[in-house]
Amino acid sequence: MSQHPLVTLSNDRDVKQAKGFRLAAEKLSGASLEADYQTEAASAPSRSAEGLAHIGIRVGRRAKQRQHGRDEKHLAEAIARAARAEGAVPLELPSGDPLTIVDHFVPIRTAAPDKEKGDADPNAGVEDIPLLGMIGDDRVAVVVLKFLEPEANRSGAGDTPLRFFLQGLAHAAAVDANREALSREVAEAVGKTIGEEAPAVIIAASPRYWELCRKREAQKGAGWIRELERLAREIGETIGTEVIFAGLTTEPADDHMGWTYDDEGATLAGPVSLVKAWETGAGKLKPKPKPKKTDPADEIVEADLSRPVRPYNIRESFEPGDRIAHSKLGEGVVQGVTGRGKIAVLFGEEKKLLVHERA
Repeated sequence: MSQHPLVTLSNDRDVKQAKGFRLAAEKLSGASLEADYQTEAASAPSRSAEGLAHIGIRVGRRAKQRQHGRDEKHLAEAIARAARAEGAVPLELPSGDPLTIVDHFVPIRTAAPDKEKGDADPNAGVEDIPLLGMIGDDRVAVVVLKFLEPEANRSGAGDTPLRFFLQGLAHAAAVDANREALSREVAEAVGKTIGEEAPAVIIAASPRYWELCRKREAQKGAGWIRELERLAREIGETIGTEVIFAGLTTEPADDHMGWTYDDEGATLAGPVSLVKAWETGAGKLKPKPKPKKTDPADEIVEADLSRPVRPYNIRESFEPGDRIAHSKLGEGVVQGVTGRGKIAVLFGEEKKLLVHERA
């Protein structure tokens, strides 16, 4: 059994399927995710035990230009830099609550994964937290990012909302496990203390991402939205974690979608805002329309070609399917008996009521 069940689950084939993740979400529950969350937290690496910090850790060269597959990393860096600037104000969540960004790509691992240990290695599969923040004065939050340009046609291979949901929950479990050490570092960095509430999870993605995800299913994605909202409610009850689905908008600049580059790396070109990922009630499925009842009077009875055409006479008896020749109306097909001594006859596209069986 994996030490990191949420990480393993986030990489499951069905979870990553663009048109199948809703069914995968239906199989999950708040109770099952709570059990995975507790296992995840119990197995989380402890950097403080190794004398390692979480905040302010920088490795590698600073980015000088846009690089394929690294938009989220660069955007996170630009947002964190803006948050550290003099006079910076917190971001505002769709609820109106302030979100103070503490740092970006916060490491959780104590070392590179050891392939020989496989799943027994507590560092296996563990990823950095894209953004670490504080909601209000004392609630810590992890932010999962997804950036797409407005003209994008694909949301990214495997990048489903359910996968981001599970990744965010795994990050939250790691923060929970390292709460004491992180609380000291956060207090030193931004002057806020992490309270007792479970970490919040914010899934912040470009509006175009949410739009493409909703186009994949009928009723604008109501099915998967309903399932994710259900899971969010259930883990709120079992774990105490609040999940926030947000649209992240950036201000374009030249050929860069919201950020540029200087000697220090990525920097925002303008303000960033967080809005609701979808409208209230988006997860409500509309009932399928009931099939319309067909009025028997509107049904067309085809001519029975095995019967000869008979001249119309009020003294004759006719049945549905009979072909009759009327002196004025032409040839018609009997549709049915509509009452005593009366028949409905279709002449071309017009029905006429005629008399038959008259003594």
